[in-house]
Amino acid sequence: MSKWIRKGDKVVVIAGNEKGKSGEVIRRNEDRVLVQGINIRKKHAKRQQKAPGAEIIEMEVPLHVSNLALCNGDGKAVKAKVRTNKSGAKELYYLEGEKEVTLRQVRKHS
Repeated sequence: MSKWIRKGDKVVVIAGNEKGKSGEVIRRNEDRVLVQGINIRKKHAKRQQKAPGAEIIEMEVPLHVSNLALCNGDGKAVKAKVRTNKSGAKELYYLEGEKEVTLRQVRKHS
């Protein structure tokens, strides 16, 4: 399921210290994903000439894509599938009971 995660998707963490938290994907770089508000670490920055004192910066650190899953509006992990619609475009969807819910269109890589 991890290959379908891309920038702008809403994801939930399924493993690790942040398990159960959800957020939006800010950036993806191969198998590492940066999620807004998840996996925050503190970095101690040295004193700069402009700023008088040292400071502690809180920043998000990328997670491995295998620790994430796409989620629905409620923040629950879903198993997404791919289908071709009537116009011939591929779309990502999941089942909610008997109902099929479309997440988004799958973009072809050129």
